[in-house]
Amino acid sequence: MDRLRTLFARFSRKNSHPETSPFTGLACQEVVELVTAYLEDALLPEKRAQLEEHLAGCDGCTNYIEQVRLTIGMLRNLAQEPAFPETKEDLLQVFRQWKNQ
Repeated sequence: MDRLRTLFARFSRKNSHPETSPFTGLACQEVVELVTAYLEDALLPEKRAQLEEHLAGCDGCTNYIEQVRLTIGMLRNLAQEPAFPETKEDLLQVFRQWKNQ
């Protein structure tokens, strides 16, 4: 719960960073596009360094990445509930009809 409070407090701060960092040349839009690769540790070292330098000066992008990280963590903790048997059968019937068209 403390982590959520911290995250919401960070969202309330204004982003003092311009849309594109003059130091890295990395735009906020690029950070959004790279978030999955960043969180999966799949970026090349130089691109990761650029992104982290951007994050050091951009509260908005830092908040965004933390929100995505938190969402992923919360979704992993959800128990997968089995579908009702009739729902499964209805879906299978729809797929069979679609396949036969």
